[in-house]
Amino acid sequence: MTSIDVQDLSKEYGTRRAVDHLTFRVLPGRVTGFLGPNGAGKSTTMRLVLGLDRPTSGSATLGGRAYATLREPLHHVGALLDAQAAHGSRTGRDHLRTLAVGNRIPDRRVDDVLEETGLATVARRRVKTYSLGMRQRLGIAAALLGDPEVVMLDEPSNGLDPEGIIWIRELLRRLAAEGRTVLVSSHLMNETASFADHLVVLGRGRLLADTPMREFIHARVRPRVRIRTSDPTGLKSVLAQHGHDAEQHEDGYWTVHHARVDDIGRLVSAAGVPVLELTAEEATLEQAYLDLTASETEFAAPSSATQPQEA
Repeated sequence: MTSIDVQDLSKEYGTRRAVDHLTFRVLPGRVTGFLGPNGAGKSTTMRLVLGLDRPTSGSATLGGRAYATLREPLHHVGALLDAQAAHGSRTGRDHLRTLAVGNRIPDRRVDDVLEETGLATVARRRVKTYSLGMRQRLGIAAALLGDPEVVMLDEPSNGLDPEGIIWIRELLRRLAAEGRTVLVSSHLMNETASFADHLVVLGRGRLLADTPMREFIHARVRPRVRIRTSDPTGLKSVLAQHGHDAEQHEDGYWTVHHARVDDIGRLVSAAGVPVLELTAEEATLEQAYLDLTASETEFAAPSSATQPQEA
């Protein structure tokens, strides 16, 4: 199977370095989430992999070959970078047929991907009448057209309704389960957490992380326990005795930082403190991502602490 290999890759636009000596590998059989703040270099990297830009230095290859050397590339790589790329005056089916002819793909495959992406009933409508979500599905259909080993999608959930978002999750998982190499760029942390197995994170063109998603989260977000009791004084006392940092909230529950449910459960049980609720607060991808990229964001609003106060 085919991997995406990025090796010491750099891209400069004038005096600005969009990609800075970037090295990572995207392997088949899993969904790799491609994350980073605006301006981190994700789109530029994807364009370099697809031969749409030339690197200043380094290389980006697919199974050891540059995209430009691939014959009938849709059989090898399918990509969605811009859902607005289809010509508005063509029908959805004609758009796909045009791509198919140039890559010697039979018409029956066009019909297959239209059915798979839910566009069969609107295939003969002009693209300019499509909603954003329909255009997104058409772009995904084009990416799947050649039944490729590598699939690269930039913000595939953009414009999709809830049903479409569930569909794209299932599609990505299925593609990976079939042994394909799947790279998905997204700004939606909760959505990425629902489908990604592995993460590649960029910041200002540099590699910040290349790791399994669960390891990424657990390395950056400490475990927390949520507990509720009818004896807050007793709870506070037993936690303090054992060196636990606890935070009380207005609606009556406590958060115990850097703690696990089993440990807190044993302590309060031994002390006879009544427990009304005891649960682990799951660490999220969003928390871990923000922790890692806080200093790497090119465009950010000031925090409430730094904003001027109204008179």
